[in-house]
Amino acid sequence: GAWPRGAMEASELWVGFVGAGRMAGGLVRGLLQAGKVPASNVLASAPSNKNLDAWRELGCRTTHCNLEVVQRSTLVFLATKPHILPGVLEEIRPAVGAHHIVVSLVAGVTIQTLQRLLPPWTKVLRIMPNLPCVVQAGAMVFSRGSNAGDEEAALLQSLLSSCGLCEEVPESYIDIHTGLSGSGVAYVYLFAEALAEGAVKMGMPGALASRIAAQTLLGAAKMLLETGEHPAKLRGDVCTPGGTTIYALHQLEKGALRATVMDAVEAATNRACDMAKD
Repeated sequence: GAWPRGAMEASELWVGFVGAGRMAGGLVRGLLQAGKVPASNVLASAPSNKNLDAWRELGCRTTHCNLEVVQRSTLVFLATKPHILPGVLEEIRPAVGAHHIVVSLVAGVTIQTLQRLLPPWTKVLRIMPNLPCVVQAGAMVFSRGSNAGDEEAALLQSLLSSCGLCEEVPESYIDIHTGLSGSGVAYVYLFAEALAEGAVKMGMPGALASRIAAQTLLGAAKMLLETGEHPAKLRGDVCTPGGTTIYALHQLEKGALRATVMDAVEAATNRACDMAKD
């Protein structure tokens, strides 16, 4: 059928994904579950059917042709591996028009690089999501290129807020977000695993301990977000004088938990910066 051009209303929005991996899949699930875009308005491309089968099950259209995605979409998400992106941009460049909004999820590729490899008028934005977008509890940051205005930023933010927290930031924060949140979910899983194993050691069955650990993390995070309190304040509220919590916290301090986590965020951020230079 006819694909309208330049339409900005969500029901009229034609969304394309060049690359159909895990992160793109998480994002599209968030958009679909929030009812932001009908599945029939989504077109995804990938070289093989390996990832595309899941998209078809969601009701999205699929193709092996990147050019077709651009020709049939207004909002185009770039979700390829970093080393493949320059070739892909070269391939789609002839089809990119002034009505397109191009949003890159690709780690380590700057807005400057994207603008250099696309036509000079292209509206470019860069986002960095994280895996919990799959369950609409993601944390995303985005930055806009020189041609992307308030309208494009607002559109992107309204779409992505269906996937979780979404904030506009200076581009220099994107690598830090990668170290804090992109990689950070893995630090939290490690912590959750350790919590549950402690309980198993004391005699609780593993499956139950894991569920309780997960709910403990969820509840603690929800309180942080909803009260807006500093974590130290909330932590202090849990510590009764001479009680169980302060004994436990003393052990965590001996193990230098805070310094170790700060080192982890630093290491991941530095690695993200290095990848951008490669």
